Amino acid sequence: MRDFLLTSCPIAIWCITVLELGLLVLMFKKHSLSKKAILLCMALITCGLFIDALGISLGSVLDGVVMTVVSRIRFISHGLLIPLLFPICAYALGAGKKGLKLVWIFTAVLMAAGLAEAIATQLEASTIAGVTRFKASADTPSWASAISNVLSFGTVIPLMIVGIIVWIKQKTPFLFLSGFFMFAFSAIGPATGNADLIFYISMFGELLMVFFLYLYACKKA
Repeated sequence: MRDFLLTSCPIAIWCITVLELGLLVLMFKKHSLSKKAILLCMALITCGLFIDALGISLGSVLDGVVMTVVSRIRFISHGLLIPLLFPICAYALGAGKKGLKLVWIFTAVLMAAGLAEAIATQLEASTIAGVTRFKASADTPSWASAISNVLSFGTVIPLMIVGIIVWIKQKTPFLFLSGFFMFAFSAIGPATGNADLIFYISMFGELLMVFFLYLYACKKA
């Protein structure tokens, strides 16, 4: 398995990048037709994941200075946009005005924390499987690492829980599958002894997450 992951990494990442770009276009097109806030949130999350994938794809092409800037943008887009999963959950549940207001306040606080984390993260170059990217170094403050973990798992688990509720009430599993695959692919790396490839393996989960968000949008939004 590891040999396959190592040899397929550069090509697969470019394929994921192109597919996420396609989903991004479809998301914004669907939002332009319906003007629903939930679709805008989905489109922005897809945009953030596309920026992340594109930055990793270009890692072996760009020079060090440019790559540092691109990587910082990657971290910032992740910190700012991933918290939008919470409003998506609220809209999917049909929350009222007061509920939505509270969720948006919480989301704004989390986005601010994500921005602070992205700026405070210390970057270092890492090359594996022919892919060069910048990742968080050991010098990154512990509070920034904690926020990063919250953004990675603390947003997906609520999506899965809400997805189960939506599955029962709306008879569609797509929201649950969106969170499930993101969570599953984030866990596969460490579980199979490939923790150093989690950045790559989790990209499949990210692609499936936005794919099933799009299917949910097509069915319900």
